[in-house]
Amino acid sequence: MRTLGDLEAAIMDRMWAYHAPASVRDVLEDLRRDRQIAYTTVMTVMDKLFKKGLLKRHPQGKAYIYEPVATKEAYTAQLMRETLARSGNQAATLVHFLERLSPEESAALDAALKVFPPHDRRS
Repeated sequence: MRTLGDLEAAIMDRMWAYHAPASVRDVLEDLRRDRQIAYTTVMTVMDKLFKKGLLKRHPQGKAYIYEPVATKEAYTAQLMRETLARSGNQAATLVHFLERLSPEESAALDAALKVFPPHDRRS
């Protein structure tokens, strides 16, 4: 799984925020609040996101309605896992990661670990 380009990320952020299926036109109108962009550009990028497996789509009339395949959190977690797998030394990578956590990130990690006590953690 690759990281997203700027426009891909902008589109996915909106799709995740909607919590509902959306058309290219919906996303276009939202994006146009911040920038000038063509319908065909948004359509092409959403088609690429569909082909990458990040969006699913369903026909609606002559167009498609799109929705994310996974949550933003699940996508981010997958990126983190793939990065860790490529690190070569997972233990050292995790140590470096933990050393750099902000107090807020450390609190989030503590909260997450409480959700999955040690005996329930998946390997």
